Amino acid sequence: MDPLALALIELGAVVFCLGLLARLAGRIGMSPIPFYLVGGLFFGAGGLIKLDGTHEFAHLSGEIGVILLLLMLGLEYTAAELVTGLRRSWQAGVLDLVLNFLPGAGLAVMLGWGLVGAMVMGGVTYISSSGIAAKVITDLGRIGNRETPAILSILVFEDLAMAVYLPILTAMLAGVSFLGGFQTVGISLAVVTLVLIVALRHGHHVSKAVHSENSEVFLLNLLGAALLVAGLAAALQVSAAVGAFMLGIAISGATAHSATRILEPLRDLFAAIFFVAFGLNTDPTTIPPVLGWALVLAVVTGATKMITGYWAAKRAGIGRPGRFRAGAALVARGEFSIVIAGLAVTSGVVPRDLAALATAYVLIMAVTGPLAARYIEPLVKLVWRPAKVRPVRAV
Repeated sequence: MDPLALALIELGAVVFCLGLLARLAGRIGMSPIPFYLVGGLFFGAGGLIKLDGTHEFAHLSGEIGVILLLLMLGLEYTAAELVTGLRRSWQAGVLDLVLNFLPGAGLAVMLGWGLVGAMVMGGVTYISSSGIAAKVITDLGRIGNRETPAILSILVFEDLAMAVYLPILTAMLAGVSFLGGFQTVGISLAVVTLVLIVALRHGHHVSKAVHSENSEVFLLNLLGAALLVAGLAAALQVSAAVGAFMLGIAISGATAHSATRILEPLRDLFAAIFFVAFGLNTDPTTIPPVLGWALVLAVVTGATKMITGYWAAKRAGIGRPGRFRAGAALVARGEFSIVIAGLAVTSGVVPRDLAALATAYVLIMAVTGPLAARYIEPLVKLVWRPAKVRPVRAV
């Protein structure tokens, strides 16, 4: 068969199946991320059906998916909100980093994956899924709850931590020397600082540069600017994802809201292909040997996220049910854990078992996170029933 025809047939079948999987996920009230990963495992190396014509397209589309994911995340925040959130939540953010980075890093060292493997797995277990958390909060009608600002502050801290973490990881995966890695991190911090200053003082100029009343022109400006900034960031060894994230922060106001609306379908398409592409490169036969470790990590880091949210909400003066709701909202891992694992696996520096462990772990956490958020409050009310006040008898 003609290679182009084969590629079109395979791509069409994959995208159509993604639509069916997304519909199924919506009907049962779950994030589609686990379904996309399973779909990739089904069609990939070692799966039931192997696709040969879509690998190059899937790889490039996956990279665009990561860029759009981070760009959309940046659009959710203004520079002022990031600075305020950092001031308000840095203590909870540090606790979150320590409690959730160490389990993944420790397991990687135990399995003999070295310092690079520890750095990768620490990031996989540390970062919560902002997308899943935001969807759960919205679906459950908790946007106005008192614990929601505490949750969002921790998510903001994690996103800022990623702006520092990703360049360090990129340098380590590239085998850059200590001095080169130090320079890369320095450049990254300088870029992040510069963008925050520009966004705080001149964000309206950035918004004006990409904005257009014509939706077609607006989309082309946004996508072109995102790819251009991401490419320049990658050329500076800062990380394409961080470049896209910082561009999103610089765009503010009505332009950011319009950009989110226009880019959302495109983001969903390329992000879905990204998750499938990651699954395509993971041999499903490598998952059973690491499934036990994935379950251990899920239990440990589920508990540590609960502790993080509980402590942050308690400091904000929120009652016990709200504290548990805050912790449960942070449990899910998803897109960014896979982004980190994908960067590592693509570099060829880490063993393939790491991809299998990350896939199994994210599948577990992306499923249990929304369930924990939905059912934690009834469970808390069942376990901690308020003591009944007995009436005092008259003597």
